[in-house]
Amino acid sequence: MDAFEKVRTRLETQPQEEYEIINAEVKHGGFVYYQEGCCLVRSKDEEADSDNYEVLFNLEELKLDQPFIDCIRVAPDEKYVAAKIRTEDSESSTCVVVKLSDHPVMEASFPNVSSLEWVKDEEEEDVLFYTFQRNLRCHDVYRATFGDNKRNERFYTEKDPSYFVFLYLTKDSRYLTINIMNKTTSEVWLVDGLSPWDPPFLIQKRIPGVLYYVEHRDDELYILTNVGEPTEFKLMRTAADSPAVMNWDLFFTMKRNTKVVDLDMFKDHCVLFLKHSNLLYVNVIGLADDSVRSLKLPPWACGFIIDTNSDPKNCPFQLCSPIRPPKYYTYKFAEGKLFEETGHEDPITKTSRVLRLEAKSKDGKLVPMTVFHKTDSEDLQKKPLLVHVYGAYGMDLKMNFRPERRVLVDDGWILAYCHVRGGGELGLQWHADGRLTKKLNGLADLEACIKTLHGQGFSQPSLTTLTAFSAGGVLVGALCNSAPELLRAVTLEAPFLDVLNTMLDTTLPLTLEELEEWGNPSSDEKHKNYIKRYCPYQNIKPQHYPALHITAYENDERVPLKGIVSYTEKLREATAEHAKNTGEGYQVPNITLDIQPGGNHVIEDSHKKITAQIKFLYEELGLDSTNVFEDLKKYLKF
Repeated sequence: MDAFEKVRTRLETQPQEEYEIINAEVKHGGFVYYQEGCCLVRSKDEEADSDNYEVLFNLEELKLDQPFIDCIRVAPDEKYVAAKIRTEDSESSTCVVVKLSDHPVMEASFPNVSSLEWVKDEEEEDVLFYTFQRNLRCHDVYRATFGDNKRNERFYTEKDPSYFVFLYLTKDSRYLTINIMNKTTSEVWLVDGLSPWDPPFLIQKRIPGVLYYVEHRDDELYILTNVGEPTEFKLMRTAADSPAVMNWDLFFTMKRNTKVVDLDMFKDHCVLFLKHSNLLYVNVIGLADDSVRSLKLPPWACGFIIDTNSDPKNCPFQLCSPIRPPKYYTYKFAEGKLFEETGHEDPITKTSRVLRLEAKSKDGKLVPMTVFHKTDSEDLQKKPLLVHVYGAYGMDLKMNFRPERRVLVDDGWILAYCHVRGGGELGLQWHADGRLTKKLNGLADLEACIKTLHGQGFSQPSLTTLTAFSAGGVLVGALCNSAPELLRAVTLEAPFLDVLNTMLDTTLPLTLEELEEWGNPSSDEKHKNYIKRYCPYQNIKPQHYPALHITAYENDERVPLKGIVSYTEKLREATAEHAKNTGEGYQVPNITLDIQPGGNHVIEDSHKKITAQIKFLYEELGLDSTNVFEDLKKYLKF
């Protein structure tokens, strides 16, 4: 409730239209650690929203362009704090270790750090474990100590290049988990938090197709895994001293079409954050009596933001949607009730509608959609429509709050989010049904969604636009080849458009990791021929295309610029040839390639990118953009 009071005070003292992006923040002991301006700072918990803070480190010492803190970890006894720092135009991070004293000083820094956690050894010495990332591959784990007994040594190396490694400290800090994963298989080793210099011990050797994650409580391991039938996530448990899979006992199963978003462990409860049939739920499991309380969350909510929390009595989290900023909720275990932040009520709740719809794909599968539009909109068939899609890696379509999406709805646009196969919205099978030689299912789903929207009176092809980023570009590019008549304009960011040539090039940093998603065209002729059927670059032909705006990044290591440039050139040649064959009067579609400097993959909050994309959509649809840019200034500080 104290947190709610602070939020209310902050909301009452800032303009209603302004929202801020909150960087990493960690509570430890009686302090809150966070970024203030260009500094890592800490303040007493009760003074977290005041100007009374202590500066621990000035980020400008790293001589980086607009650095920000991505992650903060505090050593158990608060002798040290480690912060992972990066910039918007690069994916590489620097880890800075600061010794906490009357005069804080930087003790060490490590380049290219991906994940990091602290443990304390038998001699009460703080040990920092961290993973080292090279060329987007994370295979090495290091451990380091500081002060008089300074050391830094490599602790583990993963030999299989198709796997990556990340670290996670169990909620009770008893074990450090070393998670070794690819897209479909995982293996976990445990480092005893009481004796971190001892060799780690294996939970279960990797089994192809089996994923699992580990939490700990009272000498028991709680394992979230897809082992057994059905091959969806279920919660199992076993004694910590007998961790192998044959000892796992089934503890809790999910309903069909359920995505496990996250799990949080408490002293007497386990909390599961779930998405079932495109709606959000929280399941609270009592560990003493195995009771289950399932809470259906407000229908406007589309995504969770899970807060880091050490309070054993409460489970705080936030809910958000693409057009509504995050709102705080807390489940109180003693009362067995969910409390929501009171006070400021966002007006969007009354001025907009959120609909959960379904489209029937050509094989009969029902594909969920989430649709937003203004409550007072009349004749929706004449309103512009912006469709979002991703459909890869088992990842959900991003549904976090975006100010520019809010502005579009306020200006009369319809937003539609299509949760096609290949994504993870309906569980692991939903992903399996849209990868490898089932990737065309995602394309069929997307086409069915757009046709269903038009059929139900939401916009029309001449006012329909489509947007995606990264791997979402595969389905968008494929649809532009197969059904361009459904679309008027398209915006893409760092899009994956040349699947075949990328997957044939094993020198690229991520090719080996991606084989589980796209297949191996180098050694499997079936995979190669299947990729040829949908690959956007391979299927460009002289025909009409929608207008296209592509944002690419000069040094993007995930989606190389070369493939995007080749796609753009080939598409321009095809549209020019089509115009030549069509004759006078045909207007060649506008194909724009905007190459931004930097090496990040996607810069979500780039004002320049947001402005360019919205300007492009309004111009292509012949709409007046005066109001939208005035409204956008209320949210973004240009």
